[in-house]
Amino acid sequence: MPYFRLLYQLSYQYSPGINKLSTYLRPKRLRTFVSTSISTTMAPQRQALLLSSSNCHGYSILEFAKQEICNILKKNNVTELVFIPFAQKDYDGYTAKIKEVIEPWGFAVTGLHSYTNLIERINCAKAIFVGGGNTFVLLKTLYEKNLIQVIRDRVHEGSLVYIGSSAGTNVATKSINTTNDMPIVYPPTFEAIGIVPFNINPHYIDVISETHKGETRDQRIYEYLETAHCSPVLGLKEGSMLHIDGHKLTIKGIAGAVLFQKTDKKPLVIDPDTDVSFLFQQDKEL
Repeated sequence: MPYFRLLYQLSYQYSPGINKLSTYLRPKRLRTFVSTSISTTMAPQRQALLLSSSNCHGYSILEFAKQEICNILKKNNVTELVFIPFAQKDYDGYTAKIKEVIEPWGFAVTGLHSYTNLIERINCAKAIFVGGGNTFVLLKTLYEKNLIQVIRDRVHEGSLVYIGSSAGTNVATKSINTTNDMPIVYPPTFEAIGIVPFNINPHYIDVISETHKGETRDQRIYEYLETAHCSPVLGLKEGSMLHIDGHKLTIKGIAGAVLFQKTDKKPLVIDPDTDVSFLFQQDKEL
């Protein structure tokens, strides 16, 4: 195993949340070496598509994202998609629903839950689709089945295409701190897979009824930004998605996004087809 690859894996395995261990224990020269090696050799290879949701008003399931899904799979010579249904209770039913939609597009779909050795199946897969549901349930299950690290490693080395929707998008980010879901179970940590070094808020909505007197979505996100461990938050509107091609980040879909940063008093409105690659600079360790 190459030296930088070993260091990279160790930094993720033993550095929950904000890579505290790697920050305090690695010498400055070593941190520089890891940063250079990973940024130039590993990170530019990652391929992912993070959807706000599978459903969008006026479209059938995944229809709004069909072209982008087909593009990323064909580009990476994928013919079979492994679906991860762990965010919902009915694994078979959920997989059948996705299978019915995607297989007519020319890609076979199999449910990860149908295999005995899940880690081996992930290691053999060329692409996975992590479906939506409850983010806390999904992250807890991924940790229980020891899938976080293998997915993280393979995506970062460019050997596994990651497609996520809603909860599947949440767990692809730095943490699940900005999910909209109810915490009905307790994962061991909120730290997620970390394909991108910031947070995403799927299903972002900024239209508020005049009679609504509770907290708005914006207020809740800014509450998170008041914490010491916060990172930027990308609010994906329904019908939008984030395309990750190496170190290039692009907002795709029929709707835009909104970016919240600690230093900004107002969020930045982002139109579709906008390059937001500057967000990778938020990752101080990679």
